[in-house]
Amino acid sequence: MDTTGTRSPLKRTVGSNQVGMRQFNERIVLQAIRLHGPLPKADVGRLTRLSMQTVSMIVDRLIDDGLLEKQARVRGRIGQPSVPIALRADGAYTIGIKVGRRSLDVLAMDFAGHVVCRDVFDYAYPDPRTLFPALESKLARVNQTLGAKANKVVGVGVAAPLWLGGWRDFLGAPQDALEAWHEIDLRSRIATMTGLPVEFAKDTTAACAAELVMGQGRGIHNFLYLFVGTFIGGGLVIDGRLHAGPHDNAGAVGSIPLRDGSARKPARQLLHAASGFVLERLLSDAGVPPAAAHDHRALSPELWRQTEQWLDTACPAIANALTNAAALLDLEAVVIDGELDRQLVREIIRRTERVLDRFEWEGMVRPQLLEGTIGADARAMGGAILPLYAHFAPVHELFLKPATDAGY
Repeated sequence: MDTTGTRSPLKRTVGSNQVGMRQFNERIVLQAIRLHGPLPKADVGRLTRLSMQTVSMIVDRLIDDGLLEKQARVRGRIGQPSVPIALRADGAYTIGIKVGRRSLDVLAMDFAGHVVCRDVFDYAYPDPRTLFPALESKLARVNQTLGAKANKVVGVGVAAPLWLGGWRDFLGAPQDALEAWHEIDLRSRIATMTGLPVEFAKDTTAACAAELVMGQGRGIHNFLYLFVGTFIGGGLVIDGRLHAGPHDNAGAVGSIPLRDGSARKPARQLLHAASGFVLERLLSDAGVPPAAAHDHRALSPELWRQTEQWLDTACPAIANALTNAAALLDLEAVVIDGELDRQLVREIIRRTERVLDRFEWEGMVRPQLLEGTIGADARAMGGAILPLYAHFAPVHELFLKPATDAGY
């Protein structure tokens, strides 16, 4: 399974008619239907370059396996009525776990990508002494909700910061509260807890995966993804593939230094200006619960002064980071999402566009700014996508998107 994007990029996911390629071809067919929606067999054949005989055998086999289903015939078009083939939602399930700096999210996702249930545990900082008991409780509740369908869970995907024990002072955690994370193998711990295969990704990389598969990424092949949570972070898609980087840390926009004109002190990072935690502090100083930073209260007239103060710092900092990224990566777009009220995400985009209008773009192509479509669930949903693709996508083309040339 290749998530690093170091392979020569392919523009099209195609199958093979050779004997011995059964599983690969099955995954090619599932991938085509997942990305394009319900398709008649003829369209599956055109997308995958498999013969109609091969497509027919694979589709029939996957229907028998409970992973695909036939929909009602489509009439009224030229030629014979067609029968679209769709993913069967209850064919399989995955569990997504987001271990964040402010909350734990656990959700179950069906084979069609719909969230079946979701549970959240909020905290001031991720203390493993309280987090793991809470996780066991949330997982038990998910299993209870799924009932007999729990035996169709094929794996668990975990989305978490790469350095959960970091930034202790920034979070206001006690001296010893986060030290244990330096010795904890989160993936192994959850595998032992669940008895299921576990996939892992950096939290914002997982969120980027959700946007790639289910959101704006369906129509974009090269984009930088920004997620404003407690900290601001990101992910990167190149040639239609999630690019994790050699250290699984591609898209770490929060660590981009800010320009402050001083050479005598260490440069601040983007996370110090544009993270949700900064807005939390401003609201706390005004006597408001920090959680207000992440919902509609941040837009209220009573709190708008603090929110606008944050926007006035965050948006220019984001714009500076994006110009650097655009110069290096030649991006089509930047997708911005977050654990924020949707209107506040749109305000971030609007104000960042205004700053970008003042920049000199000679020698660069200015990327379009797009609103993300997933929202607060993006990291946990991205986690749930990881085992879904590990089990049912073409292994060497994880998150590969097909070309959009003629005939597709």
